[in-house]
Amino acid sequence: MAQKKDIRSDNTYLISQDTTDNPKLGAKILSDGRESLFLDYYFGYQMVYSEKLDKQVAKKDRKREFLKLYLWQAPRTPLERQQNKETLELAKKIRFERGQELLENVEGYRLKKERDINFLDYFQSYIDRYTKKDIRMLKIAFQRFIDFLNDTPEYNKYAKKIKPVEITKDMVEAFTEYLQSRSKGEGARSLYARFKKVIKYAIEHDAMLKNPCTGITIKVDDQQLRKEVLSPEEIQQLIATHYEHENPNIRRAFIFCLYCGLRYCDVKDLTFANVDYSNKLLKFEQNKTKGHSASSGVVIPLNDGILKLIGEPSSPDKRDEVIFPLPSYEMCLKALRRWVKRAGINKHISWHCARHSFAVNILNNGANIKTVASLLGHSGLKHTEKYTRAIDSLKQEAINSLPELKL
Repeated sequence: MAQKKDIRSDNTYLISQDTTDNPKLGAKILSDGRESLFLDYYFGYQMVYSEKLDKQVAKKDRKREFLKLYLWQAPRTPLERQQNKETLELAKKIRFERGQELLENVEGYRLKKERDINFLDYFQSYIDRYTKKDIRMLKIAFQRFIDFLNDTPEYNKYAKKIKPVEITKDMVEAFTEYLQSRSKGEGARSLYARFKKVIKYAIEHDAMLKNPCTGITIKVDDQQLRKEVLSPEEIQQLIATHYEHENPNIRRAFIFCLYCGLRYCDVKDLTFANVDYSNKLLKFEQNKTKGHSASSGVVIPLNDGILKLIGEPSSPDKRDEVIFPLPSYEMCLKALRRWVKRAGINKHISWHCARHSFAVNILNNGANIKTVASLLGHSGLKHTEKYTRAIDSLKQEAINSLPELKL
């Protein structure tokens, strides 16, 4: 059966069906009843100045080569059909040979010496096109890399412009050390993961030849709980504290997280449709694992106090209303820290501390680890075990707080 032609607006169509082909074989339909065969080459991205946006943007680098070979658009005779078959076979052979030449001369084709890519512009362009929810961390990773270049005498000559080939393993190693000096534990690793994401993208889209991050990792003890935990007494202290111009939605949402263990990214998206009022249940999909984990769905039992905190939609037909209309994470964090300070709690509290506090406090009250894992939406017990270690630490602190025993 003949291949269906997907004719594009410029009167061309692709013959190559393999998405990995480079170059791709295509044909342009001519007005004289023939089709002119061509090869489309793809060399990745290069940065060009956009007058409209007044900045450097990434533009695909392509080239088209017409082979001066022609097919009959609608062959009528056996001879024309045979000519089409032989011409197409020749064109496919040429395409294969050109592809082999690209592979053999990969550096010359993929990263031309005269190409002047600024990786900083490339990184910013990547952020501008990014649509996922971790964009805030991606922006911080970019700023950290710029700070690193500015703060490191060996590399500050690259603070305004650095070519991909100038990012070496030694530089990346120094960057990971810098990240760990600025952010502790999981924070440094998380920022490095975003940096590696951009490097990987640059390689896949032919802006870089080699991965300078290969073999360089930031190791963190996943079983150690690094964030502060609010005790039940401190939670009550916080609830009892009010201050002028406080945001009631931030207050309600954080208290809700302390009693249900949700992340900021999940609580801000909750709607009244997630609440089963008759069975007193909260049902939602975790943003962090949605689409790539069988445990992304979480069901949490609710008591009357939590249901009162949630409230009800403005009208019965508006169940898609957001329960906690929250400003940006930065605004929420700023308000939270002001609130904690007013409550007289001398701890470095972030929004995620609510999730950790929830887990530690229900474990302290006798919940078993499987129950806690289920409530937190963990796919296994590995990530939940760090809370049991936190419990052991709290027990040790309690023993150490006793007066010294003198016999």
